[in-house]
Amino acid sequence: SNDYLIFGHFYGFCQGERCVEIFKLDDTALQEDILDIYPDRTKFYVASYKSLAATKFEAVKDLRTNFPTELLSEQDTVLGQPDASDGGGLYIEYKSGTVHKFWIIDQFKTNIPTKYHGFMDKVNEKIASLQ
Repeated sequence: SNDYLIFGHFYGFCQGERCVEIFKLDDTALQEDILDIYPDRTKFYVASYKSLAATKFEAVKDLRTNFPTELLSEQDTVLGQPDASDGGGLYIEYKSGTVHKFWIIDQFKTNIPTKYHGFMDKVNEKIASLQ
């Protein structure tokens, strides 16, 4: 299928390769973006992906089942004030059938509805496990 979840983090006041980490997860594989471009808040992230080991896919494959479907009802693509005070942000892109949306999410939980905190934690945990 062409369904996938893209997830990652970004930090503007940062140096090095780990400042922007974006991953694409589908039914069978995990890929990492090699461009590491700071996400644009107005359009889908444009990436160039390389495949990662099957062991890394196994470590994160449950992330798609943890996706909070309430996000699909959000009117805004930017939640909170991502990276406004050096706190960074999350980039989440969801594609399932004809549904294709993305969000830029503040890493400061006080700016984000509680219902998304568990997913944010899971995304950050998965990114950390891939580094």
